[in-house]
Amino acid sequence: MSEPAQPRTVGTRAVLLELGEAVAPGALAEAARERWGERLEDAVPGHCTLLLRFVDADTLGRERPALTELAGAPPPAAADDVGAEHEIEVVYDGDDLAAVADELDVDADEVVALHTGAVYRVAFLGTAGFPYLLGGDERLALPRRDEPRTRVPAQTVAVAAGYTGLYPREQPGGWHLLGRTEFTVFDATRSPPATLAAGDRVRLRRGG
Repeated sequence: MSEPAQPRTVGTRAVLLELGEAVAPGALAEAARERWGERLEDAVPGHCTLLLRFVDADTLGRERPALTELAGAPPPAAADDVGAEHEIEVVYDGDDLAAVADELDVDADEVVALHTGAVYRVAFLGTAGFPYLLGGDERLALPRRDEPRTRVPAQTVAVAAGYTGLYPREQPGGWHLLGRTEFTVFDATRSPPATLAAGDRVRLRRGG
């Protein structure tokens, strides 16, 4: 059983809940939004954290007893009950596909099978909506590359440190590049601009 989340003050009107591995931050964020409604300005899930930002310091002060209750309560039933479902087609022709296959002592098709054989959960979002997906085969939990690339193209699909990521834009990166997708991760003209959200479920499908 995981340790209960512990509220930690961040600035004047926010608290950070540090969660156990068994707690789904996305589910807990949804529970917080339902509980506090307009009194809660934002709920930002991380891998094992949840940042709650209230509309003002007075509101945060009034809600501290309820925060303590939320921190000690059992986690919401399951992350599978929260968020949307997405199927994303990936063309597996990445620059590191062969090297990953060599590292695992399998062929490239087996790497693809491992990568597409899981249901992923969006743990949290990074810059420009970069999604960190959890739930893949542990054999693909490779460390980051020793030498990061100065340029990784947008819509690249990559793995590192137990996550799968989809690059929303061209940027430097040290992940292992497995393929590419036409899936739009981030569009600044939309509201919200990020297509995926923490708690969403993702299935990856091999494309041609």
